[in-house]
Amino acid sequence: MLGRIIDFSLEHRAVVLVVTLGLVVSGVVSFSRLPFDAFPDTTPVQVQVNTTASSLAPLEVERQITFPLEQAVSGLPGLAEVRSVSKFGFSQITAIFEDGIDVYLARQVLTERLQSTSLPAGVGRPSLGPVSTGLGEVFQYIVRSESLSPTELRTLHHWVVRPQMLQVPGVAEINTWGGFEKQYHVIIDPDRLVKYELTLDDVATALEKNNANASGGFLEQGGEAQLVQGIGLATSIEEIDSIIVAAYEGVPVFVGDVASVEIGHELRRGAVTAGGEGEVVLGLGFMLMGENSRALTARLEARLAEVRTSLPAGVTLEPVYSRTALVDSVLETVRNNLLEGALLVIAVLFVFLGNFRAGLIVASAIPLSMLFAFSGMLRFGIAGSLMSLGAIDFGLIVDSSVIMVENASRHLSEDRSGRSVKAIVRDAALEVRRPTMFGELIIAIVYLPILALEGVEGKMFRPMALTVIFALAASMVLSLTVIPALASLVLKRGQGHRDTAVVRWLKRGYERALQVVLRRREIVLGVALLLVGNAAFLGTQLGSEFLPRLREMAVVVNTVRLAGVSLDESVRYGTEIERYLLKEFPDEIDHVWTRTGSAEVATDPMGLELSDVFITLSPRDEWRRAETEDELVLAMSETLEGLPGMRMVFTQPIEMRMNEMIAGIRADVGIKLFGDDFDILEAKARSIATVVESIRGAADVTIEQITGQPVLRIEIDRQAIARFGVPAERVLGVVESLGTRKVGEIVEGQRRFDLAVRLDERYRADPEAVGRILVTTAKGERLPLRRLAKIHVVEGPSTINREWAKRRVTVQANVRDRDVGSFVEALRAAIDTEVTLPPGYYVRYGGQFENLERARLRLMVVVPIALLSIFALLYFTYGRISDALRVFTGVPFAAVGGVFALWMRGLPFSISAAVGFIALSGVAVLGDMVLASRIRQLVDRGASMIDAVREAAISRMRPVLMTGLVAAIGFVPMALNTGVGAEVQRPLATVVIGGMLTATLGTLFVMPLLYTLIGRRR
Repeated sequence: MLGRIIDFSLEHRAVVLVVTLGLVVSGVVSFSRLPFDAFPDTTPVQVQVNTTASSLAPLEVERQITFPLEQAVSGLPGLAEVRSVSKFGFSQITAIFEDGIDVYLARQVLTERLQSTSLPAGVGRPSLGPVSTGLGEVFQYIVRSESLSPTELRTLHHWVVRPQMLQVPGVAEINTWGGFEKQYHVIIDPDRLVKYELTLDDVATALEKNNANASGGFLEQGGEAQLVQGIGLATSIEEIDSIIVAAYEGVPVFVGDVASVEIGHELRRGAVTAGGEGEVVLGLGFMLMGENSRALTARLEARLAEVRTSLPAGVTLEPVYSRTALVDSVLETVRNNLLEGALLVIAVLFVFLGNFRAGLIVASAIPLSMLFAFSGMLRFGIAGSLMSLGAIDFGLIVDSSVIMVENASRHLSEDRSGRSVKAIVRDAALEVRRPTMFGELIIAIVYLPILALEGVEGKMFRPMALTVIFALAASMVLSLTVIPALASLVLKRGQGHRDTAVVRWLKRGYERALQVVLRRREIVLGVALLLVGNAAFLGTQLGSEFLPRLREMAVVVNTVRLAGVSLDESVRYGTEIERYLLKEFPDEIDHVWTRTGSAEVATDPMGLELSDVFITLSPRDEWRRAETEDELVLAMSETLEGLPGMRMVFTQPIEMRMNEMIAGIRADVGIKLFGDDFDILEAKARSIATVVESIRGAADVTIEQITGQPVLRIEIDRQAIARFGVPAERVLGVVESLGTRKVGEIVEGQRRFDLAVRLDERYRADPEAVGRILVTTAKGERLPLRRLAKIHVVEGPSTINREWAKRRVTVQANVRDRDVGSFVEALRAAIDTEVTLPPGYYVRYGGQFENLERARLRLMVVVPIALLSIFALLYFTYGRISDALRVFTGVPFAAVGGVFALWMRGLPFSISAAVGFIALSGVAVLGDMVLASRIRQLVDRGASMIDAVREAAISRMRPVLMTGLVAAIGFVPMALNTGVGAEVQRPLATVVIGGMLTATLGTLFVMPLLYTLIGRRR
């Protein structure tokens, strides 16, 4: 079969080259259409359910909203996890589905369940969050103005800027954060109500009934249909003032007689400050699931420039975060790695081949294979990213072509039969076709188990595996078709196989070293076995982590203050932090802004005590205080450490959102404590936090705040309201009016604003003022609220977090100067020893470690499959178990180098390194196969085993060295690069480089020994 393919390629060279040219054009077109991104989206399929209830405390939100919604969500098909957050006036449920579930199907079945759920009166209808993912927050911009008030600025963004930004294709949501949401407030004076013998309900009812339009159908008159429309909507403060509430002693009482109407704002649940200059309005652009972030942010930036022309004078729009910057930086790293890797591989080819024409033929496999791979990527929807393109080694791609061209060049220089160049190239190609094809197949097949990885690691590395498989498949086909055809056209008889000075020097040294090795076989094998044993032991000491932290050129400082802090105090503190950071790090910081509380669409529900300080960094060559981002984060941590009343966690924008959406936490490690009683949860969480702080490597240790929220409880006295004939509804109406009691809407052209009733500020100053509010009884008496209810301040929960309907509190910590795996092992042992939990309380570990554990279990299945696949192909190649075993020894020798390389660079074992070992296991046997095939050919011709081994080792030294060196050198740029995104590639490249060095040494020295010791003539 292979012989016929090679024969056809040589006999119909023009056809092969024309078809290749057509595929090149297809690859170029595919590349021009290929989407590009920083890295694959690894977040699961999830849907958020948001419900507002402005008057309910966290406990009531949990009891009346969260719990029934959790029960409705449970049991949905494909549901993997349910998390919930209950805060003051707000409930959020996050339903996470198994991979493969269509997000729109998940939203549909969830909506159907929600429709059958009944919630208390006054609670808003549950709404679904935007169709976005953890990587969906791609664009942030600030709206500033020195002339407009915060209310006017937010109104401008909501009704002018936001609609235009929503028109951009691919946008899931434009969220508004900060400013004041405009409302019309009817500020009621209870004393004036008493004067006219009215109640709060009277005013609210009057506003509801006197602020509406009506339709009367149409009238027919003279063949003409006239629409009938009744206009009763109030459109201004004056019209609201003139609404009649009641008649007192024959005189109408208007709203203006008992209240003042003014422009106010909704109760604020969030704010944004920027640059140390005070409050601004922030716009957040969310990407629709499945869109390309780079293309979308470019469209958003272009639209933002258009929107500026429609704004009033003095209003500015300033982008502060764009995913384009990260994507471009990552793609620059990928481009440099690919370009430098290709140049290094080509340099090695020319040095070893010593033939410019042969070098060009082999080098042509690189662009041709990549162009074919681009077509496959476009066909299977794989974006060009750090993982899909950044992990390609051109050395692997040219391995089969190297062997094919080197053998053809050698035959042409040695042949004296007078045959045609085409016939000589054909024989040379047929001679090495089996080891080259099966070598490429082995390399490709070991990538297949990577496709079986699941979760975050599967989504991260699956594009890489598919892209490499596409490129290797193209390389294998090229080595059987285009490369032989080009060799027969370009190479000349008797030219090009002169050993270069480097090869001659290496060959002389190798001959002498091989003689020494063959004389001292037992010693060499003993040393080899000792190295394997030491590497196995050293591998257990490396430590482990899930994935290296990808530096995003942006930092987020999660700050936590005491529960119950006011929004104004949080805003003041955030502004001070911004000024402090800008003063201490002026060269390192590009933009700094702080998000406190929650946005209009609460995709990330935070309390007023929580703030996220976002910092985008300047180019690294402008820094003065640090060389690396790790050093900069440490310097910022030390600078902010002395600020009182605050705890901090340092993270990054994408990393934070990914951790939140995948694990529900914001740090590297989260210890989740489950139970029912808040006091016990809080006490045991403090004990766990003390243990965490005692573990080496712990940083930014924080406890999730669940209590400490001051609550003014107004408990109705049932006997009192029965005695005075006051319904509980009337008392609760007074309580509701302490906030904002919505009674309708005011329409201003196309804009709509809530109309709300609230009490005058002097009745909201303190608990005593609240107690003096007068309530009308059934007999017309006026009683202070304190006679109808018990008013006192208590401490209650600020936030209630649940998983699978079980309350939990989380202790979070980042890990510095230590691997996550050993940190959690030490932490587990310490918690089991030092923390005693009551019955019904238990601990689970989340965050990056949770992903590491799942990936480790999957690798225990994937790696044996990869190794068995390699051995099976080796057996099919040689038909003998002994030969397959001898060639398979390249795998452990390659692992030795990979382990030692990680140890020398101080890198822990990670999923990236594991993928490197999987890839290495396939590459490592290629050189062994080339040498073993030549030994068998010589033995079959009648040579003795020792002579066959020596001749094969010397004649195949050059292709063995070339295949090993190009595979290792192709990864050198990835191993040494310090650009954005290089952290993820570094362990993989380090493993392959170290492994190929020891695997090549094993091929050159250990393989000959194995044949001379246990080999025999057939």
